[in-house]
Amino acid sequence: MSYDSQKLRRLKGRVAIAGVGASEQGCFPELDDYTLAAQALKQALDDCGLAVKDIDGLFVHGPGPISFVRFGEMLGLNPIIGGNYQVGGPAIGALIHHAAMLLDSGACECVALVHGNASRSEQRKFGGMTLYNPAQEYANAFFYYGLTSPGAASAFQARIHFETYGTTSEQLATVAVTQRAHARLNPGAIKQEPLTVAQHQASRYVCEPLHLYDYCLINDGGVALIMTTAERARDLRKKPVLIQGIGRQDTYRHSSMPNWNLWRDTLPRCADMAFSMAEVDRKDIDGLMIYDSFSINIWIALETFGYCGEGEAGAFIQGGRIGLGGELPVNTHGGHLSDSYMQGWLHQVEAVRQLRGECGARQIPDARLIQYICRANLGNSIIYGAP
Repeated sequence: MSYDSQKLRRLKGRVAIAGVGASEQGCFPELDDYTLAAQALKQALDDCGLAVKDIDGLFVHGPGPISFVRFGEMLGLNPIIGGNYQVGGPAIGALIHHAAMLLDSGACECVALVHGNASRSEQRKFGGMTLYNPAQEYANAFFYYGLTSPGAASAFQARIHFETYGTTSEQLATVAVTQRAHARLNPGAIKQEPLTVAQHQASRYVCEPLHLYDYCLINDGGVALIMTTAERARDLRKKPVLIQGIGRQDTYRHSSMPNWNLWRDTLPRCADMAFSMAEVDRKDIDGLMIYDSFSINIWIALETFGYCGEGEAGAFIQGGRIGLGGELPVNTHGGHLSDSYMQGWLHQVEAVRQLRGECGARQIPDARLIQYICRANLGNSIIYGAP
């Protein structure tokens, strides 16, 4: 099926992120996912100068069974619309897309997107599941292949890349090492100790060929975004960050097992949508926020979105290219590997703060466009523009 790029551009610059907030990240056994979400929402509302009563759209998300109805009840809200998108990590990009359309249509005036995550305290495990669940990726009839977790699937994809293109684990280590360097410039990041390629290579395998440092962190925290129209956002406390481009392409066929061709049949279409709507090219992008539950995700995103050729990511990221001061900084907050695993939500907060010039020592100079990319069976991308 084709899409009309002219129609896509109708939404360009019409919707904004007006406020962002994040709770402290770590391990908080005394707090649940609702409390962490509420802390983040308060920060986001304070950030833009709005109040709970201004929210008329509410979307709540988390890896646990967090209810948008219960959260709205706790806030005393009766919004026009509410919902959840229980699809794990790909949800945030899809929710932003959904909220943007609601705002542009006039159905809502102020949409709150809220994430509550108490995974560490609840000792939630994202792998090694022993119960049959036909509704969950990598956790059904493919148990006998050992594909009981997203980590096993990503290890399978890393092996495909290594064997097909001659890339190596040592090259992949650059992802984790670079993001750790970024995290050390982020006071809110969990991981502050240095990391070297040698340490990465000496660490244990979790699911070969992925080492410990190729895996995301599991911890507690909350994140929130406040979205409204660009026109309304101009009158709020902070200058709005505009949504200039959105791309979305789903892949449902064979989504219960690892995508063997690394989404090369669908993600380029998602990329084309985002760039076409924003009317920009890759050379215009000042920084990338890439969903990195596992380090191999960075390579897949760079290749499928055209930042380098097929099989070239291993060499492409060397020499400081994806670090601060390089030509294409990636995950300047530390990402899931070193900041905190909030299923892509903190990537949006970092994009907004970079474009506002609020990132201090990790600031990308004169940042005007930041792109978020999530490779998944719900592939999505957002291009944010500076106020």
